[in-house]
Amino acid sequence: MSDENIVDINERRPSDEWRKYTKLIAVAVILIVIVVTIISNLFIVEQGEYKVVRQFGEVVRIENEPGLSYKIPFIQNVTTLPKYQMVYDIPPAEINTRDKKRMLADHYAVWKIESPQLMISNARTFQNAEAIMGELIFSAIRAELGQLNFDEIINEEQSSRGSFNDLVRDRVNEALERNKYGILLTDVRMKRIDLPEENEEAVYRRMISERQSTAQDYLSQGDAEANRVRAKTDKEVQEMLAKANADANEIIGEGEAEAAKIYNESFGRDTEFYQLYRTLQSYETTINDETVIVLPADSPYARILMGYID
Repeated sequence: MSDENIVDINERRPSDEWRKYTKLIAVAVILIVIVVTIISNLFIVEQGEYKVVRQFGEVVRIENEPGLSYKIPFIQNVTTLPKYQMVYDIPPAEINTRDKKRMLADHYAVWKIESPQLMISNARTFQNAEAIMGELIFSAIRAELGQLNFDEIINEEQSSRGSFNDLVRDRVNEALERNKYGILLTDVRMKRIDLPEENEEAVYRRMISERQSTAQDYLSQGDAEANRVRAKTDKEVQEMLAKANADANEIIGEGEAEAAKIYNESFGRDTEFYQLYRTLQSYETTINDETVIVLPADSPYARILMGYID
């Protein structure tokens, strides 16, 4: 056998330096795995939320302070619950009023989680808690509206909505607290009130008839008031005209008396001039383009008419 076919096993063994590098790489990989595992099991608690830590399905702790926290790898998981107030839109539901009329009530509610432990223990999930609250709200709304007449609900002047919302809220919160659901209803409001489609047309006709009747009453009252004002005004006008005519006649009489006095005084001073003036006035009233007068030529009337004045 030649020496070329002989292999020295010691020459093929890894060197000490290579083994050192291999150990370093293994340690580095392990460290990276540990760091990644730790980082992947850290979680941040944000403002306005709860972090629920569960182990094998059971709640082990709840983090509610903002900051950094952790969970045990592989055996714990984290879920989030809102800490702020939320709005729940209650589906419209048909309700009977005290006077046996049907209506569709549409509401919304504002609520929040006060105790995540109680909510998870008794309602199990967020969706279940919201559904339970919705059923309680609907039950309370139906009970409260069932004590009111239809007109009291739709008529703003007679509405009891101000206290109605508080009554519903208090009744629901009593039930939530009694069953330890860990949630609180902060407010409930009515969005709108509708009628079932088969009742809308009849109600609209009745409303139109009532409005027309009210309008006719207003028109009748207006006509009566207008006639009263006209009669009063006509009476006042007649009284004013009568007083004005009386005052005018008195003034005219005083003027005529004063004129007659002045005429008498003036004509008394010259009787011949007065006779001439009266003669000229008679000409104006008796003579026109077709007048024919037969008088003696030496008649004073004729002489004046002919322009012969002594």
